[in-house]
Amino acid sequence: MPTMAKLSWQHHSRGRRLVSTSYFVLATLTLLFSWSCPVLGKKKLYIGALFPMSGGWPGGQACLPAAQMALDLVNKRTDILPDYELELIYYDSMCDPGEATKLLYDLLYTEPIKIVLMPGCSSVSTLVAEAARMWNLIVLSYGSSSPALSNRQRFPTFFRTHPSATLHNPTRVQLFQKWKWTKIATIQQTTEVFTSTLDDLEQRVKEAGIEISVRQSFLTDPAVAVKNLKRQDARIIVGLFYETEARKVFCEVYKEKLYGKKYVWFLIGWYADNWFKIKDPSINCTVEQMTEAVEGHVTTEIVMLNPETVRGASNLTSQEFLAQLMSKLGGKNPEETGGFQEAPLAYDAVWALALALNKTVGPLKAKGRRLEDFNYNNKDITAEIYRALNTSSFEGVSGHVVFDAQGSRMAWTLIEQLQGGSYKKIGYFDMTKGNLSWYGNDRWIGSDPPADQTVVIQKFRYLSQKLFVSVSVFAGLGILMGIVCLTFNIYNSNVRYIQNSQPYLNNMTAVGCMMALAAVFPLGIDGLHVRNSQFPVVCQFRLWLLGLGFSLAYGSMFTKIWWVHTVFTKKDEKKDKRKHLEPWKLYATVGVLLVIDILSLMVWQIVDPLHITVEKFTKEAPKGDVDELIEPLLQHCSSEKMNTWLGVVYGYKGLLLLLGIFLAYETKSVSTEKINDHRAVGMAIYNVSVLCMITAPVTMILSSKQDASFAFASLAIIFSVYITLVVLFVPKMWCNQCQQRRQMRRLITRGEWQSDQQETMKTGSSTNNNDEEKSRQLERENKELQKIIQEKEERVSELRNQLSERQALSPSLPAPQNDPKSLLPPPGYPLAVSDNHSLPPTLYQPDGKINRNSCHPGRLQLLYK
Repeated sequence: MPTMAKLSWQHHSRGRRLVSTSYFVLATLTLLFSWSCPVLGKKKLYIGALFPMSGGWPGGQACLPAAQMALDLVNKRTDILPDYELELIYYDSMCDPGEATKLLYDLLYTEPIKIVLMPGCSSVSTLVAEAARMWNLIVLSYGSSSPALSNRQRFPTFFRTHPSATLHNPTRVQLFQKWKWTKIATIQQTTEVFTSTLDDLEQRVKEAGIEISVRQSFLTDPAVAVKNLKRQDARIIVGLFYETEARKVFCEVYKEKLYGKKYVWFLIGWYADNWFKIKDPSINCTVEQMTEAVEGHVTTEIVMLNPETVRGASNLTSQEFLAQLMSKLGGKNPEETGGFQEAPLAYDAVWALALALNKTVGPLKAKGRRLEDFNYNNKDITAEIYRALNTSSFEGVSGHVVFDAQGSRMAWTLIEQLQGGSYKKIGYFDMTKGNLSWYGNDRWIGSDPPADQTVVIQKFRYLSQKLFVSVSVFAGLGILMGIVCLTFNIYNSNVRYIQNSQPYLNNMTAVGCMMALAAVFPLGIDGLHVRNSQFPVVCQFRLWLLGLGFSLAYGSMFTKIWWVHTVFTKKDEKKDKRKHLEPWKLYATVGVLLVIDILSLMVWQIVDPLHITVEKFTKEAPKGDVDELIEPLLQHCSSEKMNTWLGVVYGYKGLLLLLGIFLAYETKSVSTEKINDHRAVGMAIYNVSVLCMITAPVTMILSSKQDASFAFASLAIIFSVYITLVVLFVPKMWCNQCQQRRQMRRLITRGEWQSDQQETMKTGSSTNNNDEEKSRQLERENKELQKIIQEKEERVSELRNQLSERQALSPSLPAPQNDPKSLLPPPGYPLAVSDNHSLPPTLYQPDGKINRNSCHPGRLQLLYK
C-alpha cells in the first residue's frame, strides 16, 4: 500500500509540474505576442454611419475623412478604450430619407452588430433616430440641425454635435432689431427641418414685435414662390433650403430682380463658400448672374471651428486639424467640398462617442457587463452610453462640446456677409448670454441697410394757395359789395321805392350774403394753416356761417316771394282782404327759418360733433430711383353719422329751393307796389336754387379732390351772392343815380327844381323817381293819344261835311240837330275832343304839358283804356 501510494503521489506530482510548465509557456508566448502585435486581441466595436456624399447637402465629402481621422487617433490611444477598436461601416445616404431607409435596414440586419448609429442630414437623422429606439441604439449625428430632433419624447436616444437650427433664430432676431426691421418674409424648402425652424422663428419674432408678412414654400421648383415674394414687396427675406435648392432660388431671384440695394437675404451658413459658383445643370443662370444675385446676403452659421488656439481631447488645435484634413482631402478645393465647414463637428462626434464609451467600461464591469456584450435587446448598455454622452464635456476642434437636455450642442453663432464674392465675418452672437460682438464692417449697396419695406411717406394734400388767395380776393370784394349795398339800403330807407321793396328783408339778404362769403375763408383753411387741435373749430365755422348765411339770404327772398304768391294768386275777394301787408309777418317767417337752422345745427353739434377724419389715397411712386412711396392724405370735417345729417339738411334745404322756384314761376306776371322788386327776387331765387342743386352733389363727388371741391363750392357761393346782390341792389342804385342826374339837369337847364320842391312841400307829399318816370311815360303816351284823337276829329269833320252835302242834295232829309247827346261816342269809346282845353283841366296845363304832381294813379289809368 505504501508503495502504491508513493507511486501514485509521484505520478500526480509529475502531472502538476507539466501543467504548470505549459501555463507558464503559454503566458510567456501571449505576453511576447501582445508586445509584438498590440492590436491583436482588441475587441471591435462597430459604428454604423450614413454619410451624404451627394444630394441636397453633400456633407459626407469632408465629414467622412474627418471622422476617419478621429477614428485613427482614437484607436492609437492607449488611454481610451484600450481593449477595444472602433470600426466605421458607412454608406452614402444621398441626403434622401427613402435611400436612408434601405441603408438602415442593411445596417441593422447585416452582421456585425452596430453599437451606435451616426447619420448626417436632418431628414435622414429624423428617420434613423425615430427607428433607433426600437433597437435600443444611441444615435449621434454630426450634421443635423432640425429643431424637431430636440423632441426627447419622439427621439429619446438622439444626440448631435451640430447645434439645432433654432440656434440661428435668436441671432436673426438680434440682427433684425439691430437694423430696425419689423417686417420680414420667408421662403423655405418643404422639409421638416426647415418647417420646424421656421415655426420657431415665427414664435421668436412675434415675441420681439416683428411681423412675418410673407411666408412662401416650395418642394422642388421655387419659381412661383420667388414671384410671390416679388409681388408682395418682400424686402428682408429669410431663406431656408439646402445648397442645391439655393442655386435654383437665386437663379429665379436674378430673373425677378429680387436683389440689390432694396433687398437683404438671410441664408444658412453651412453652404460651401463658393456654392453659387458651382455649375449646376438644373439652372440656366451663369456664374456671373448668380454672383450678382447673391451679393450682400447675410449668413448665420454655428461656430464650427474653435477660433482659439487650444489643444483639446485629441491633442490637436483647430488649425492643425484643418491642415491634416486638407492633406486627407488630397488637395481638393475646400470651397467645392461639401461639408467642409461641418468637418470639425464630425471629428468631435467620433471623439464624443469614444470618450463616452470609455466612460462606460467601469460601470459596466461593475455590473458584470462588457461593451462587446451589446445587442439590440440590451437596454442596460444603451442606458450607460446615454448617461455618458449626456454628461460629456470636453474641448474639441469645434470648441467646447457639451449637450443640453435635448441632446443638442450649445455653441456660438457666426455672422458673415458676402462682400465682393467672398464671405466676411461681421460679428458673433452668444445666445446663452445674449451678447452680440459686432465688428462694424458690414457693407451695403446703398449707404445704409435697406428698409424692411418700401418706405411710405405720408404726405397731406393741401389746398392750392394760389387758388385760395384768388377765391379769397373775390370773396372779400363780394363782402365789400355787400357792405356797400347794405349801406345804400339803410341810407335810402326813407325813399318810397326803397320802402316798397321791404328794405329790412333786403338788409337780411345782404347780411346773409356776406356771411356766406365769409364761409369761403374757413372753407379754404386746412392743416397747412392750423393745428389739428384747432381744425374742428374751423369745421364749426364753416357749418354755421354757411347755414345761417343761407337762412338769412335765401330765407328773406323766400319770404318775399311767398307773400306775393299768397296775396296775388288768390281769388279777387280773398285778394282784397289780404292786400294789407303786415311787415312783422315777413320778419317772423324769416325768424322761423333761422330758428330751425340754429336748432338743427345745435343738435348736430351736441349729439354728433364734427371732428377730423383722414382719407388715404393710393400710394404713389416718386420720380427717380428712390425706395419710397408717397401716401397722400386728406383731412375732412366729418362726424360719426355725417351722411345722415347731410341727408336731413340737404332734404330740408332742397325742399325750400324747389318751393322757391315754384313760387317764383307762379308770380312772374304779378305786379304790385307793396313789394316792387319781387321779379328780381325771383331771378335771384332761380340763380341760388340752380347753383345749390348742382353744387351740393358735385362737391360730394369731388370731396377727394381738394382743389376742385373748394373751387366748385366757393365759386358757386360767390356767383350766387354776386348775382343776388346785383339783381336786388344795382337797379335801385342805378335808378337813384339816374334821378339825381335828371334833377341836376332840370335844375341847370329849366330851373324847375325849386318850383317842384316847393310844390312838393305845399302838397306835403314826397315825389320819388319812380313816380316821375311813370309821369313822363304817361306824358309821352298822352301826346300819342292826342295825335290819334286829332286824326279822329279830322275824320269826323270830313264825315260831317259829307253828311251836310248829302243833306243839301236831298232836302227831304231832316237837318242835323246840334244835340250834345247825339255827338257822344258809343259806350266804351273815348270822348272826341278838338283841343286840349276840352280835357279835364287838372290833367293838362295851358302850355299843353302834364303836371307831374297831378299824375294820380286813378287818372293815369284812363290813359291805358
